[in-house]
Amino acid sequence: MYKQLKEINSRPHPFEFYTAAELWTNEHTAKHMLKYHLNDDVDLASRNRNFIKKSVQWIVERFELNEKSEIADFGCGPGLYTTRFAERGAKVTGIDFSKNSIEYAKKMANEKGLDIKYFNQNYLDFEAEDRFDLIIMIMCDFCALSPEQRKKLLSKFKEFLKPEGSVLLDVHSLNLFDQKQESATYELNQFNGFWSPNDYYAFVNSFKYEKEKVTLDKYTIIEESEIRVVYNWLQHFSKESLVKEFEDNGFKIENVYSDVAGKAFDPNSPEIAVVAKKS
Repeated sequence: MYKQLKEINSRPHPFEFYTAAELWTNEHTAKHMLKYHLNDDVDLASRNRNFIKKSVQWIVERFELNEKSEIADFGCGPGLYTTRFAERGAKVTGIDFSKNSIEYAKKMANEKGLDIKYFNQNYLDFEAEDRFDLIIMIMCDFCALSPEQRKKLLSKFKEFLKPEGSVLLDVHSLNLFDQKQESATYELNQFNGFWSPNDYYAFVNSFKYEKEKVTLDKYTIIEESEIRVVYNWLQHFSKESLVKEFEDNGFKIENVYSDVAGKAFDPNSPEIAVVAKKS
């Protein structure tokens, strides 16, 4: 028992383990994630309905989108943005790890008579001959990736963008990092059975990495028949560090905002959004 508790409470190196598949492709958790996506009133897996509406309107106006515009949504989920862009006539592509989300997005597109390309795969492995006027990555997905993964993704963005194309994405700021506290807790059937249909104990270790500005929520799920560990990493950025990361990977930053609805940049904001082009 002592060795098990020591392992449960152990602190890994930043981004030492990557378990996105456990969260997004596990049949049980994927169903719960889809429910969170489709709950219009809260900001859990997706933004709330009012924010998405406001965000889509701003994006359409900011990038002058029309029926000739080609858009790719990396981490599109159940199509909350892709559907709205397609309804405005744009040519849209969505990529997501979750089979449940993609199937739901395809169903909505079929019901609405929308021609949207959907790909059920890890966007880090996505390849396409299409070139896009706009690539979006919303809900701070960029923060869940390691430095090496982010570098790979930005390289793909450069490849997929048209010469005058743009990238829009958001990240967690250092203000949010400063609010995070380290902790260790455990709970029976945490999140109302989110992790399994069977009884389980979920140990949650929250770590902060001051030098790297990274946080980790490490979930150790103990069932009668197995033990699983899920790592939820989040990189946090200052305006300066985010600009530098883009510039180091061949981009120039056009604008910095507080969110993907075009709110003016506030140094105290919990999020930062950027619009970037190839340099």
